[in-house]
Amino acid sequence: MAGMATHVITGAGSGIGAAVARRLHARGDEIVLHAREAGRAKELAAEFPGARTLVGDLADPERLSWAFSHQSLPDRVDSLLHIAGVVDLGTVGELTPKTWRHQLDVNLVAPAELTRHFLPQLRASRGHVVFVNSGAGLNAHARWGAYAASKHGLKALADSLRGEEHENGVRVTSVYPGRTASPMQAKVHQQEGKEYDPDRWIDPESVATTILMALDLPRDAEVNDLTVRPGR
Repeated sequence: MAGMATHVITGAGSGIGAAVARRLHARGDEIVLHAREAGRAKELAAEFPGARTLVGDLADPERLSWAFSHQSLPDRVDSLLHIAGVVDLGTVGELTPKTWRHQLDVNLVAPAELTRHFLPQLRASRGHVVFVNSGAGLNAHARWGAYAASKHGLKALADSLRGEEHENGVRVTSVYPGRTASPMQAKVHQQEGKEYDPDRWIDPESVATTILMALDLPRDAEVNDLTVRPGR
């Protein structure tokens, strides 16, 4: 990605999203950081001087279009990085429709809607859509049903999008990190009743390295699927 590129990033507040935003910001690229509400957007703007923000609730995908229509969107988008996500563990016997819907909305429907929204800019720039998926997007385990379903769906979204937009020059990458040291992982351990030791898991910076590699790859190649596992 030669020259100064513009990246729209969800999930920049913590974990992998924050690591990616820091790296792109440090090298002088334009970053547009998505936030759930205006207060959070102000905090992100203070953390990343010069960054633009975009406000909309991923848990309410049907209102994203309306929210964006009241804001100035970037004319150019070189990459759309879907990194935000939510997780709630539970057995199929105990998960309620509300819990299912929340994970499906944030992890799957909102990325589809954001992608739809920015596709004209991505086609114009022959840009890149990156979906940060999960090991749960490839294998579903007990108590992970709703989250894994949302991430299996995200893989299907990415694969379909890749097939549809290849001729428009839009590259599509899914990244499947294993357990990564982040606030989300701390919450998972709490729900599992296990002690959380961040040193056992992947550093978000390492996942960020793989995402930047995919973005910076010359145009003759495209990373479709990239699995990143804990190395320790």
